[in-house]
Amino acid sequence: MCAGAQESRLPDIGSSAGELLTPRKQQEYGSMMLAQLRHYDYTLEDPLIASWLDTLGTRLAANSDKPQQPFTFFMLRERQINAFATLGGYVGVNSGLVLAAEREDEVAAVLSHEIAHVTQQHVLRGVERAQRDSIPILLAMLGAVVAAQAAGGNSSDDAIQAAIVGAQGLMYQRQIDYTRSNESEADRIGIQTLSRSHYDTAAMAGFFGTLNSRSRANRAGYYGETPGYLMTHPVTTTRIAEAKDLAAKIARAPARFDAGLGGDNPLLPGGFKPNSATLSGGTGQFDYARERMRVLSADSPSEAIREYERLAKAKPLTDAQRYGLAVARLRANQGAAAATALAELLDRRPGDLWLTLALGEAEARAGKADASDARFEAILRTMPQNRPTALTYARVLAERNTVAAGKRAQAVLRPLLGQSAEDPEFQEVFARASEIAGDPVRAGEAYAEAAYLNGRAEAALVQLNTLKRRNDLDYYARARIDARIAAITPTVLELKRQGIEDEDLKRR
Repeated sequence: MCAGAQESRLPDIGSSAGELLTPRKQQEYGSMMLAQLRHYDYTLEDPLIASWLDTLGTRLAANSDKPQQPFTFFMLRERQINAFATLGGYVGVNSGLVLAAEREDEVAAVLSHEIAHVTQQHVLRGVERAQRDSIPILLAMLGAVVAAQAAGGNSSDDAIQAAIVGAQGLMYQRQIDYTRSNESEADRIGIQTLSRSHYDTAAMAGFFGTLNSRSRANRAGYYGETPGYLMTHPVTTTRIAEAKDLAAKIARAPARFDAGLGGDNPLLPGGFKPNSATLSGGTGQFDYARERMRVLSADSPSEAIREYERLAKAKPLTDAQRYGLAVARLRANQGAAAATALAELLDRRPGDLWLTLALGEAEARAGKADASDARFEAILRTMPQNRPTALTYARVLAERNTVAAGKRAQAVLRPLLGQSAEDPEFQEVFARASEIAGDPVRAGEAYAEAAYLNGRAEAALVQLNTLKRRNDLDYYARARIDARIAAITPTVLELKRQGIEDEDLKRR
């Protein structure tokens, strides 16, 4: 009997790749790469989308072969269909990939594949090969940064944007040069992860088949350029067939999870049967996340509105698409129209967080500050540490530009301070709130932290040294600033050693 559908967890005997970089060094390189992508405005920063992606990715990572491996998931604005994994468990997803997916299972399939590249050390082995050929690690991992530096470092320059886009495949996958066996292994391990996370195991083969069809249709110009994912992860009919076969075998095999919850489990009542709905791996937020991503990845809010108008001509908009259109109008400063549409949607989905936050923001833009505040305060009473709520409300308060609003925004954000050290979006919002609240020291620290996390370590160091010269610093503030200067200085020195300098500072 074929036992291909069974999970095999062989002992980890290590590899030479594991000796190349320590886990801490891998994390440092991954963090530097993400910081530079943020610096060139290549990432899509949104608390709701980040929350959805992190929930999805964390669930898959927890069910991977190495659940102890830390992961960082982030979105990119680029609408080309692609995703990648790099050192330290950093996994990026292009907005185009989510927009191309019909359901969350397909996005989960791609993420589980990328997670497998990390857990099976394919990324690290690629760096090992690069080092063996005397290619610097930073050139392999920070290719986009080097390309931008060579082009002059001006993020508004079309040449640099083209260099960053062109370097994406080179940096993330082509220099890693996954072998055919790597791809097959990542598919196999990824499908097992999908199964353990209660996603559709057939989604991987289905999505790859869809992309392959788009690639063939590309010759007729139906879909534009070839999906980048196929260029960095070559898909063949054999590979699709193997993924389908493995998914079928897993589907036919006894469900280990269900068996563990059956009547033989002494910890559960006899005859207990698990509810398949509760075992579903879905977050329930995919449709709204995709439409929000459609708006935020568009060239402008007006372009997003036109995109929805084109969709509406083909067939009536779904509720999720109507939400996206309302968000687009909100970003186009059409607060009243957005509020009307969102209120109708919220009547059909009472308590929905995505709709409630958008409506609160729309009411504020429409001049209904009291209604907006009441809506946000009601959420905070039940979820005081909810990141999307805190950031959205704090931004609304900061727009009023009053001391009272600034202090309230500080109070809303303060419960999240301890867990937001690596969150540039939080640091920027907290800095603005502190600034209008009349707290220049806290504002200066947060602005410097945001600059550091956004790939401007040298600018952060300059800001901290300037802040340190203030005469009104107390002992604790001075200690915090000194500690951050000591922590950031080695990064600045390493970047200078690599020839990477802050172009904005050089122009001064």
